This record gives sequence, structure tokens and C-alpha cells, in this order.
Amino acid sequence: MNSYLKIIPYIYLAAALFFIYSGIVRYGEGEEGFWLWFVIAALCVFMFFFRMRFARRFNGRKDEN
Repeated sequence: MNSYLKIIPYIYLAAALFFIYSGIVRYGEGEEGFWLWFVIAALCVFMFFFRMRFARRFNGRKDEN
């Protein structure tokens, strides 16, 4: 389970890169709603930092016990 917590934040980063790329492609093609892809990418970046902070907090509690 601990390895799971270490891998998931990086999956969020990969997803953010994918959504940024998709947003840029859709913007270049002139499609409407391209901004939604950037919002989702921002959410993924937020979740990356949130998960990393949570993992540090979880490891800190584990070390105290």
C-alpha cells in the first residue's frame, strides 16, 4: 500500500501533462471549450501537491509511532 501512495501523485502529473497537451491541440484547432482541459490540468496539478503533502504527513505520523 505504501508504494501505491508513492506512485499515484506522479500519475496525476502525467494526467496534467496529457490535459495540457490536449488543451493546446484543441486551442490550435479552434474548438470551443478548450479551457476546460486547462482547468482539469490545474486540478491534476493541485491533486499532485495535495497527495505529496498527505504522503509526507502520513510518513511523519508513521515515524512517530
